[in-house]
Amino acid sequence: MAKLPKPVIQEVDFSKDGLVTIKQKTQGVQAELLLEFPTVYVVYDRLKRDAYDVYVGETNNIEQRTQQHLLDDVHRREDWKYLADSRSSKLLVIGHEHFNKSLTLDIENTMMLYMSGVSSVKRLNNRRENQQSKYYTANEKDAIFSKIWRKLNQFNQDLFPVESIIRDSALFKASPFHTLTSEQKHARDLILRRIETVLHAKQGHQLILVEGEAGSGKTVLLSTLFYQLWQLGQDKNYTDFSASQNYLLVNHDEQVKVYEDISRKLGMDITHVSKPTRFINNHQVESPVDIVLIDEAHLLWTQGKQSYRGQNQLKDIMDRSKLTIAVFDPKQILKTEEYLTDNEIKSLEVKASQQGNLIKFKKQMRMKASEATTMWLKELIDRRIVTKIPADKNYDLRIFDDPQKMYDAIKDKASDEQAGLSRMLATFDWPFKSGNKQIDYVTIGEFSMPWNLQLPSAADQRGQGRKLAWAEQHQTINEIGSTYTIQGFDLNYSGVIIGPSVKYRDGKIVYDPELSSNKRATERRTLANGKKQYVYEDLLPNELNVLLTRGVNGLYIYAVDDELRSALMAAKQD
Repeated sequence: MAKLPKPVIQEVDFSKDGLVTIKQKTQGVQAELLLEFPTVYVVYDRLKRDAYDVYVGETNNIEQRTQQHLLDDVHRREDWKYLADSRSSKLLVIGHEHFNKSLTLDIENTMMLYMSGVSSVKRLNNRRENQQSKYYTANEKDAIFSKIWRKLNQFNQDLFPVESIIRDSALFKASPFHTLTSEQKHARDLILRRIETVLHAKQGHQLILVEGEAGSGKTVLLSTLFYQLWQLGQDKNYTDFSASQNYLLVNHDEQVKVYEDISRKLGMDITHVSKPTRFINNHQVESPVDIVLIDEAHLLWTQGKQSYRGQNQLKDIMDRSKLTIAVFDPKQILKTEEYLTDNEIKSLEVKASQQGNLIKFKKQMRMKASEATTMWLKELIDRRIVTKIPADKNYDLRIFDDPQKMYDAIKDKASDEQAGLSRMLATFDWPFKSGNKQIDYVTIGEFSMPWNLQLPSAADQRGQGRKLAWAEQHQTINEIGSTYTIQGFDLNYSGVIIGPSVKYRDGKIVYDPELSSNKRATERRTLANGKKQYVYEDLLPNELNVLLTRGVNGLYIYAVDDELRSALMAAKQD
C-alpha cells in the first residue's frame, strides 16, 4: 500500500463563530477537505475532571450540519441543547484526501467503537450504527483511522488516549460498534428476523441458543443485538420494537458492570442490565417480558443457591420471556451449581434446533494463533495429551521451568506499550478466602505472589470501589488471577501456572481433586435423578480450558507437576 496522506483536523468552539474560525485557519486543499468534502466530526464538552460528553458524526457538509445541530436539534434533543449552551464545548472536524461517503461512515463507526472504550467518556451520543460492506477504499480504513487517532491524541490526551490503552479495556472489547464477521452478521440477521416474527405474531417462549468456544465472538454479537434493539425501539417506524421490553443478563459481577457502563454511555436504560436472580425475582411468569439476552449462559445456576430458590435459572428466565437468546459454551462450565449433564445440554440444543434457533460459531477470533497451535491446545485440553509444539510466527507460546522467570517475562510485556495487557493466572489450587484480612498467596518453592483480588486498587484507596475489570487495574500485575477473575475477559499475554491438581501420568493428563482448592468444582453435585455424583472430571478440564484461551498474542505456561512440566519442556521447538 502506498503511503497514505495525513489527515487534516481543526478544533474550534462549537458555535456559529467556530465555523468562521475554520475558514480563517485553513486555506487551499485543507479548507476544501474540511468544508466541501465528506468529513467526520466530534463535538465534546468536559463535564468535570476526567468526564466528557461526546457526540460523533459524519457529514458531506460540515457547515450545514453544524447549523442544524445549533439551530434545529437543540429544540428536539436535550444532548444538543446542553452542548450548544455550554461555553466550553468544542468541535473537531476531520478531513482526509481519501474520504468518501462509505469510508466516513466506517470511520464514524470506528470512532464510536473507540469512544465507547474511553473511560473518561461518560455520555456518548449517536443514533446510528454504520458498519459498511465492501467499498473502494475499505482496505485503507484501519491505517487512516490510526493516523486520525494519533493526531487527535495531540489535541487531548485524556479524551483520546493511546490506542493500546483503549483496545485493552473491557468496555472496548464488549462494545456494540465492532465490525461483525460474516458469521456474526448472519447470526444477527437471523435473530432479528426471529425477534420480529415473535413480536408480530405474538408467539412466545422460544429459545435461541448461540454456541461457540471461548473467543468466538459471542459477547460482541450479544452487545450489538442489545444496542440495535434499543435503537429500533427509538424508531417510530418499527412499531413492534418500540413497545418491546428487552433485558440483558449475565451471572458475572464484572461483566454486569461493563454492560451497565456501556448502557450508561449510550443513554440506554441500565435497569435492564442485571444478574439472572434479580430478573427472576422481579418478574412473573404471568407477565413475560419480550426479549431476554443472556451472556455467558454457561454461568447460569442449575440448582438453588443463596437468594435463588428455583432449580434452573435458564428455565425460569424462559418462563418469564417470550424469546430468550442465550450464548453458551459448555466447555466453560466451572462450578457444580452450573453443571449440566451431556443429555441436558443435548436437550437444550434439540429444543433450539427444532425451532430453527440453534446457531453454532465455529471460528475462534480471540487468539491470533495458527490452526496448528489451536489444535495443540485442543489436544492438551480435550484429548489430554502433550504433543510437539508447532512453530507459529504469529503467536508467542512459551514453556517455562521457573515461575519467577515466567512472571518476569509477563511483567516485561505489561510494561511494553506495544505488547499491552498482560497478567499472571493459575488453576484454583491454592486456598482463597474472600474478605480475609490476611493476604492469600500462590506459593511454589521460593516463588510467592498474592492470590486473586488481594491488593487494594487506586479506587479502593479513594473509597470508590473497584471501577475496572480485574486485569485493567494497575496493581494486579503484582498478583495472580483465577478462572473466576478472568472468565469473560482476555489478555494480550497470559502467564498460566498449571497447579498441582493437573498431573501427567502414563502419557496422559489426569486431574487430582485432592490437590484442588476449588471446592465449587470438586464437591458432589445432586443430579436430576436425586443421586449425588462427583463431576470434577468435567469441571477441572474446563477450568484449564478457560485459562489457556485468554491470551490474544501469547501464552506462557509453567506446570507445578514435575512430570507434566518435563513433558511440556520436551514438547518445545528445538
